[in-house]
Order: sequence, then C-alpha cells, then structure tokens
Amino acid sequence: MTRLGQVSESGQKIAEAIATVLKIEVEIIDTDLVRVAGTGIVRNDVGSRLLRGFVNKHVLQTGNHIFISEAGFHEICLSCPLTGQCFYKASIVYPITAASETIGTISLIAFNEEQKETLGTNTDSLIEFIGRMADLISSKALEQEILTERMVMANRLEAVVDSVDESVIAVDSDCVITHFNRSAERVFGTRKKSVIGKDSKDVLPSLPLAEVLRDGKGFHSREVFINYEGRKLHLLSTVKPIKMKTGQVVGVVASFRDFKETQKLAYGIMNNQEIIDFEDIVGMSKPLLAVKTKAQKVAPSNSTVLIIGESGTGKEVFARAIHAAGPHGHKPFITINCGAMPENLLDIELFGYAEAAFSGAKRGSKPGKFELADGGTIFLDEISNMSLYLQTKLLRVLKERRVERVGGTRLIPVDTRVIAATNSDLQEMIRKNIFRDDLYYLLSVIPLVIPPLRVRQEDIPLLLEHYMKRFNKLLGKEITGFSSEALNVCMNYYWPGNVRELVYAVEYAINLEESNIITVESLPPTLRETTKKGLPNDITSDGRLLPLAQLEKDAIITALDRYGWTDEGKTRAARVLGISRATIYRKIQRYGLQPDRG
Repeated sequence: MTRLGQVSESGQKIAEAIATVLKIEVEIIDTDLVRVAGTGIVRNDVGSRLLRGFVNKHVLQTGNHIFISEAGFHEICLSCPLTGQCFYKASIVYPITAASETIGTISLIAFNEEQKETLGTNTDSLIEFIGRMADLISSKALEQEILTERMVMANRLEAVVDSVDESVIAVDSDCVITHFNRSAERVFGTRKKSVIGKDSKDVLPSLPLAEVLRDGKGFHSREVFINYEGRKLHLLSTVKPIKMKTGQVVGVVASFRDFKETQKLAYGIMNNQEIIDFEDIVGMSKPLLAVKTKAQKVAPSNSTVLIIGESGTGKEVFARAIHAAGPHGHKPFITINCGAMPENLLDIELFGYAEAAFSGAKRGSKPGKFELADGGTIFLDEISNMSLYLQTKLLRVLKERRVERVGGTRLIPVDTRVIAATNSDLQEMIRKNIFRDDLYYLLSVIPLVIPPLRVRQEDIPLLLEHYMKRFNKLLGKEITGFSSEALNVCMNYYWPGNVRELVYAVEYAINLEESNIITVESLPPTLRETTKKGLPNDITSDGRLLPLAQLEKDAIITALDRYGWTDEGKTRAARVLGISRATIYRKIQRYGLQPDRG
C-alpha cells in the first residue's frame, strides 16, 4: 500500500471538508495514480486507477503545482485522447510532499462554469490554501508511518520478550502492569489478560516493584518467595528501573527464573568435570574388588553411605562412582570438606543463610550445599570434624529431609542423597562423647571400608602404569615404564599417603626422568630412602587387623619421625600423607603425639 493509501480515511475527511467550504470538488491521487479520496462526481471512483492522468503524472514528476484554466487545451493535455473534450472544466493540482519526496497530489476540480469561475478568480489564494491542505495530508501520512513503525517495534519487542525463557513483568510509573510474557503466564499460572492493566501491588504484593519504582535502585539475582493464588513460588529475580534521560523513573521491569533450576544450572556450569564411574577405579586385588562390588550393589538406591578409609585411599572417587551409577547420576554432585572450615562458616556452607541473617551478609539470601544438591548427592568429607551443634542440625536434615537456613524460619524440602567419609574411628569418638551415636547409625546405613594401598600390593603396578600414561599426556613425555629396581622400591614402600601419594610420586618421577624408563634416581626421596622394613604393619601377630585409628597414628608418627617435628617437618609430613596442615596438627593433638615417642 502507498503512503497516501495508508491515510485514505483521513484524506477523504479532509477532501469532504474542503469541498463543503469551497463548493469545489476535491481529488487525492497517490503515486500509483489511484484515487485515495474524492468528492462529487469522482466520489464513486475512489480506489480505482486513473486511465490517463497526464496532469497528475506531470506534477508527480516535477514536484511543482499547476493551474489548468482550460482543461483539455493545455499543452500537457495535447497528447491525451480527450484533448478538447475533457470532462474537467479546470483544476489546480498540488503535489503532496513528505520528507522531500512527492507521495501524491491533491486537486481542486471544476466540473461546471461556476466552479471554473471560482478557480479562475481566486487562483492565488486557492493555491496557497490547497498547499496548506497538502501539508496537512503529508503530516497525517508521516504520523501514520511513525505509528506503524512504533507498532512494528512494539510487536517485535513483545515477540522477543515472549520468546525468552525468563518470566518478564513490567509496570508503568503508577505500578500498573503493562507487560506479562508467556513465561510469566506459565510460572504464575495465569493469563496475560487477567493481570495487564491492574495494580501490581494488588496482584503481586510480595514483588518489590513499588520499592524499586520509589527509590530507583534495582537489584540483580535476588531470591524471592511469592504466594500467588495459593501457589508458593521460589524464584530468582532481577529488577531494573526504567529511567528517562533526566533520571526520572517511569517504570520497572522484572525478570524471574525458577530458583532451583537456576542454582542447579549454575552449579552444573561451575562443576563441569569428568564423570567418574566404577571402571575408573584402578585395581584388581581382592580387597578392592570386594568393596567395588558392594558399592555397585548399593549405588542404585538412595540410602546413606558411610565411606571409611585412610587419607588418600580414594573415598571421594568411590563417592562419585556411587553417585554416577545411581538413579540421579545426571544431577548435581556437591562436595564439602567438614574439616576445612570453622563451625560458623561450615554452618552457612551447608545450610545457607536468609537475608540479613548476620552482620556483613550480602543483600539477599544464599542457598546452602544441601539445596544445591537437591535431587542429587552431597558428599560430606571428614565428617568426624563436624561439631556436635552441626551434627544435630545434620541429624534433623537426614530425618526430616528439610533444611532451615541460618537466620531463617522457612523449612525448605530437599531430596538429597548423603554420602559421608571419614578416616577416624567414629565409634571411639562416640565413646568419648564427641560424635552422636544416632547420627552415626543414620550415616552408616551402608558402610564401605576402602582398603589402604599397602594391603593391595598387586594393584600398585596397575596404578603406576595408569598414572604414568596420564602424566605422559599432560607433560608431553613418552615414558614407557619403570625399571625393575624402581618398581621394586614402589612395591616395597609403605605408602602412608596411599593412592594420593602414589599419584604425586608418579608425577614427580615423570617430571625428572630424562630417559624413557623411570629409574630409582627419579623417584621422590621418600621412596628412595625408605624400605618396608621397620615400617608399621597393619596386621597383629595373631592375624587380626589393627584399628584404623592405630594405623593412622602410626602413619603420622612415621612421617613426623622422617621429616621432623618442627613446623616445616609437619607441613612436609602432611603433604606426603595427603592431608592438610591444619588436619595433621589436629591429629597430633587428638592422639597426644610427642616428639620423643619411640
């Protein structure tokens, strides 16, 4: 449709008004020579195309108006078949121009002698008048184009807003809802037409839209709880004020996402790591195969598992394999070391905190690891280091399957499998009243004891080869194996740090080795200087296994005797044992170890 065709209704009204006042007929023609408006004889021809239109063509081409005093006899009319017998008597044809472009013509037409005389007598004033009418029609055309453009932009914006996954709600300066996209319809369970035009303070009173409208300060990713028509919604919200260049707030736009889906997505991105399954656990010894078989049997259930083993035996590897083989292996696997942080911080990490829960808390609230692991698995390492206060809170979560954030009052349901791990004797801790017996029974529904590396010596060559290949690839080496002497040293070493220490030893050797075979000289000094003779044994003279606590104590004493009881020696011993510096100090205090002990 032509530009004049879009304002034909307005053009017709203007034409009729002119004709009524001047008693002269009016005709408006577009660039396709189609009548978009007309009065009198040509009224019925509106919408049809001129058969000839020589004068209109001339004005469209030149952009100049023209007065035809004797229709059919003007030089422009000479090529027309109706020369000398035109049914027009006279006419003034004026161009309609918009932004320097001629978009049509408007004509005053005389069909009788009286109208012809009027055109001839008042020509100049009528030309000026019809020029003003042309400008009026031009402004109408421009207004319509601007309106159409805005409508197209609005429709495009609406289409974009409707296409996003986030729920989007916008309000004007009076807090009246102006936008409510399809995602919002889905989340709130209502149709757009039922909320558009209503006051958001009445429809969604728990949304902080009025607050942002008032102070002009938005926020990003704040957790909000909304009750809407009996539905309880837990959402993550971002709210921004809409401001004019002057700074005046004229509205607010808010976006929402389902909180649980958002936190799982975020954690999945942050923890995009290789999935570990049971095939990744290297070893073919009977002790290892026995515990792998048991772990594979319990993996499909949702029961709590307690993994017991010395530091470095691979407790987290087993936990990840159990998770991956379970029904929710594609859901989050969240790890937290209960011995790596003080009680208050661990409390927040596990259970999260509510808004303004404590001095210095960021605006908004924070979910804890249990919420992040909802639908998946949470791995609680070094569970023995958890305080009695936190043990009580954990016990409640295990029983009720709900968590309460620090400083909060809401109980948030969680469906999280718990796998705990320890290298301590929890039963001994129960006797000393430093670990709750009821928590122990809940955690140890299915106990798994991971054997230390020294009782599965046949796995050592497999582990050495496995990690040799891994570090070859990482370090760009082409080492093919271990010399017989180096292998013999590794086979006869006590491995107090278990598999973790073996991994470090292989990395050390591959970094130092310059040939294609790892020799004794490339092994860490600890391995070269130590033989199995004289090291602690985990089997008593009558064939019984020593308690785990005794083995741990002996391993720590051996490491400290080797590296010294100084701060530096303790740091080196902790590194070899695969534990933190804080942990070895805690163990020394727990077991009452002294430098002069045999």
